[in-house]
Amino acid sequence: MPEVYFDRYYRYDDLTRILHDFAQEYPHLVQLESIGPSYEGRDIWLLTLTHIETGPAAEKPAFWVDGNIHASEVSPSSACLYLINHLVTQYGSDPQITYLLDSRALYICPRINPDGAEWALADKPKIIRSSTRPYPYDEDPLGGLIDEDVDDDGRILTMRVPDPNGPWKKHADEPRLMVRREPDEFGGEYYRLIPEGPIEDYDGIQIRPQRKKEGLDINRNFPAGWRQEFEQVGAGPYPTSEPEVRAVVDFVAKHNNINGGVSFHTMSGALLRPFGDKPDSDMPAEDLWTYKKVGAKGTELIGYPNISIFHDFKYHPQQVISGGFDWIYVHLGMFMWAVEIWSPQRQAGIDEMKFIEWYREHPIEDDFKLLKWSDEKLGGQGYVDWYPFEHPQLGPVELGGWDFLYAWRNPPLNFLESEIAPFTGWIIYQALSTPRLEVFKAEAKPLGGGSYRVTLALQNTGWLPTYTSKMALKNKTVRGVVAEINLPESATLETGKAREELGQLEGRHLLGPTGHPRSMGQPTADRLKVEWVIHAPAGGVVSITARHERAGVARLNIELE
Repeated sequence: MPEVYFDRYYRYDDLTRILHDFAQEYPHLVQLESIGPSYEGRDIWLLTLTHIETGPAAEKPAFWVDGNIHASEVSPSSACLYLINHLVTQYGSDPQITYLLDSRALYICPRINPDGAEWALADKPKIIRSSTRPYPYDEDPLGGLIDEDVDDDGRILTMRVPDPNGPWKKHADEPRLMVRREPDEFGGEYYRLIPEGPIEDYDGIQIRPQRKKEGLDINRNFPAGWRQEFEQVGAGPYPTSEPEVRAVVDFVAKHNNINGGVSFHTMSGALLRPFGDKPDSDMPAEDLWTYKKVGAKGTELIGYPNISIFHDFKYHPQQVISGGFDWIYVHLGMFMWAVEIWSPQRQAGIDEMKFIEWYREHPIEDDFKLLKWSDEKLGGQGYVDWYPFEHPQLGPVELGGWDFLYAWRNPPLNFLESEIAPFTGWIIYQALSTPRLEVFKAEAKPLGGGSYRVTLALQNTGWLPTYTSKMALKNKTVRGVVAEINLPESATLETGKAREELGQLEGRHLLGPTGHPRSMGQPTADRLKVEWVIHAPAGGVVSITARHERAGVARLNIELE
């Protein structure tokens, strides 16, 4: 059995070992491959999960899962490992999981950005947004505040610096807590709050953050909505310029059996749906209804709210987010979700908040709840009591406040498994919602004189339609069902074509809540039929293949009697 534990975060070598162990232990369920090298040359590993004895993954409807595209967001890799471990260990005993891996495929990429994760997980972590590639300039930055651990205790905290013109003060009832100085306040004890780190070329007056040499955000490097640097910071010089993104885009584009995907991120405790740069009114209504139903199921299983990126998760009300992984929906019509793992606010009992806006403005009561949570549940390791430190440039300061990496960016280790476990049920739900092409009826009826009418009826047994989404139809990214007939030797085709393109099959996703006549739709829109007349005086076997890119392949043989 692979040794995988969910009370730690794995560095690249250990993660690689675990993934190879899964492939070796469960060869009938797991295939491992590298989809390409990272900027620093590390393999980007991808696991394909399906029961290969029931057919290859490429001939089954599929679902995508990934994590850790952003460097320090390492709990997404753990969420992927948890999913893999749960599926392979429960196959054969859990009927739902057994049916899933018999009839569908999952493509799981636990760590898109192995280079950035290595920096984040180092003994002395270096925190960057994503790729370690220098961008937009190769030169080393000069001067300014370097955001890093200055006292070598493994934490990056905040520096509290006394200053009569400082914008912060101690809370009157809780001196650990820093609050804003009011506009009309003067003559008190005030401070500046500065990220922990040394200051290069300090002139005794100005402190500015040093520009990160690694300025990419590779989750802005995808093709849909890509914008130049002056509009979308970190987007790269052109779409898919970065090897990590190019590897993912190339794989997904070559696997049109994918119907949807979940991309794991941190943090906020939210299920995010497209669009990032457009309002809901620009989305096909049927797709929006589907998103809301799947989102509601996620909220039920996980407890996270399901929200729109554009309407509820913008970093600034006058800015939009584009160039992200919602590319798979915008261009390809595959339903996509971004999951933001972990919310310290929710852990502290703060249930009503406006996500990004919370960091700009929230009641002081929220800070007291968070402080209490840190004291009681984290043993004070989340919010660190202020302690004196002799800073190499600033002299006497205090270090303390939130240990952001420990308490905020990812779940603390004792919270990790309970936080990531619920996602598995929602991913299974979505993967089983995909369309599936199956034979409803097949027969060859003798007409006399060695002729036969061959009838094939197909049905979609999945919840989603074979075309997945209206966006896929709009963008013409999905072909209809194709049926091919292969005749026995010496037989001829009298009517019909050897290859018939038959159109799309509906699913059950838009049915109303009851059997009211106005909510039933077309009763058999999930079925279609094709017929051929063949002349086969010597009998034999007719072979038929029906296929759909998103819904899979069905094969059958019919004996001519």
